[in-house]
Amino acid sequence: MIPVIMSGGSGTRLWPLSRKNKPKQFLNLFGDYSLFQETLTRLSGLEKLEPPIIVCNEDHRFMVAEQLQEIAFDEAEIILEPCARNTAPAIAIAALQAQSQGDDPVMLVLAADHVIHDRKAFHDAISQAEVAAQQGQLVTFGIIPDSPHTGYGYIEAQDKASLSKVTAFVEKPNRDLAEQYMISGRYYWNSGMFMFKASTILQELERFAPEMLASCKKALKDANSDLDFIRLDQAKFEACPSDSLDYAVMEKTDKAVVIPLAAGWSDVGSWCSLWENHDKDADNNVIVGDVVIDNVRNSYIHSEHRLVSVLGVDNLIVVETPDAVMIANKDHAEDIKTIVSKLQDSDRDEATSHRKCYRPWGHYDAIDTGERFQVKRISVNPGASLSLQLHHHRAEHWVVVTGTAQVTCGETVTLVSENESTFIPLGTKHRLHNPGRVPLEIIEIQSGSYLGEDDIVRLEDHYNRD
Repeated sequence: MIPVIMSGGSGTRLWPLSRKNKPKQFLNLFGDYSLFQETLTRLSGLEKLEPPIIVCNEDHRFMVAEQLQEIAFDEAEIILEPCARNTAPAIAIAALQAQSQGDDPVMLVLAADHVIHDRKAFHDAISQAEVAAQQGQLVTFGIIPDSPHTGYGYIEAQDKASLSKVTAFVEKPNRDLAEQYMISGRYYWNSGMFMFKASTILQELERFAPEMLASCKKALKDANSDLDFIRLDQAKFEACPSDSLDYAVMEKTDKAVVIPLAAGWSDVGSWCSLWENHDKDADNNVIVGDVVIDNVRNSYIHSEHRLVSVLGVDNLIVVETPDAVMIANKDHAEDIKTIVSKLQDSDRDEATSHRKCYRPWGHYDAIDTGERFQVKRISVNPGASLSLQLHHHRAEHWVVVTGTAQVTCGETVTLVSENESTFIPLGTKHRLHNPGRVPLEIIEIQSGSYLGEDDIVRLEDHYNRD
């Protein structure tokens, strides 16, 4: 069995914690591991698992690789999508890749951003699904509803059984219809999790979406190996039709079956669902970070960067990050996308990027900025290097806080130790390298007429960035 982890989402419904450049699947929302890492570690205990296939956004490739290393999934295959084409093409690519070794494995397709509290129930459902998948059926996992939820699509089963034929996939219903679905006992929330043999899903894609499958075959055939990544051919993948697996195959095939699942599942698709899945205090509050409250009920209060105090409120979402604060009534938390849209329309960086930005060599934190200056705290991983680069509009001062820096400035290479500094003149080629065994921390002061990230001319890069 090969786990296939779909990790292409942007997670803007949890802004400002989740943003395009670091969406919710890579955040530690419930403990020491990110949702992406939890998706993989909860598979521990299943037998005969092959290394996973990860399908992710090209922009997230180094974040995926780093988080895989942290949980010792070093043999995973990482396939990079040059553009978003929904779930059906991603699953088609994964199935083709799974068959490339000459066998026909069972694929367990999971989203990278779900929460499942009952691991044993989840494993039991997987074991049952594997039997059906080996028999040539396309299995989907239907979540037994505990409320008439109107935010999920539903799966209608032919009968109330542990394994049933799928009668229909139903769009998100209104409240009255959702209540009828619950009463019937034959409707389940559509989890977006699947299991099937690679050959079975490819046969059904050939039957119902031949143009899509042909594009995926071409994109994978002309893919390039880039470091530890499989980079699909951009032009050929862009030509692929965009569609979900439900629309492309599952609604049309006669092989779809559903297994009911009651395992404490959530897609953590909103602030309210995040609140629902956390432990709460005596007043029904979820408190995360440095927070002081008094006379607060039924609220989610999250602090990342500073003390947050809240007094005399009910039913609120309060989220503080280093560069943004969001306050919403829980009843309107689903409308956060309107705030994100307004930020995007105003070309605000906060819509897509956090103050702390991750790079393949480490990360930087934009501490302060103003007219003609910017201050960053830069952390470089042991053995890592920034690109050899130059800037047309800014000069830079570097002060080493921790570790030792190997600095290339023009044709000169020097070592700069803690409490020492160096200067990079405008237009001079330069590189920062960490030759040590501990992270290198520096303070960078930029000054000049333009300080945007697009004023970087890369002359050489270990990570094959443009």
